[in-house]
Amino acid sequence: MSTHAPNEARVIPLRPQTSPPGSGGATRAPQRPAGAPQTPAPRETLWRDLVGGVLRRERLAQERTLKDVAEAARISMPYLSELERGRKEASSEVLAAAAQALGLGLADLLSLAQDELARYARSRVGRGRTSPTAQYDGLCLAS
Repeated sequence: MSTHAPNEARVIPLRPQTSPPGSGGATRAPQRPAGAPQTPAPRETLWRDLVGGVLRRERLAQERTLKDVAEAARISMPYLSELERGRKEASSEVLAAAAQALGLGLADLLSLAQDELARYARSRVGRGRTSPTAQYDGLCLAS
C-alpha cells in the first residue's frame, strides 16, 4: 500500500503552482528534469505535408475551388481539404486522381513534392544541420 494520501501521487498539475497566500504571491516555475532540452526540436517535415502543399498550390495557381477539384477527382471536398493541409495520408490512387484533376500526372505531383523536400533538406544544411545524404539514409535528394 502507498503511504501517500489518496490521489496525492496521481495528481499532475496543468499549470505552475502558485505560492500560498501571504508569501508574496510569486509563482513557482515548473521544474525541468536535468539534461532536458531548453527548446523543442523543430518538427520534421512530413511527406503528406509536402504533397498537400503541392496540391493546394497547384489548385490555387489554377484559381480552382476545392469543390471543383474534389468533384473532378471523385473524392469528397472535406477529404481533399484534409489532404491539402497534410492531415491525411492519401493512397496512391487518391493522389493520382487529385493530380489528374489538376492536369498533372502522379509522377509530376510526386516530383514537385520531391523538389520541396530537397529545398527543405538544403535549408536545414544551411542552418548547421546534417547533410541531406546523411539525414535521408544515403538518398541524395538535391538536384
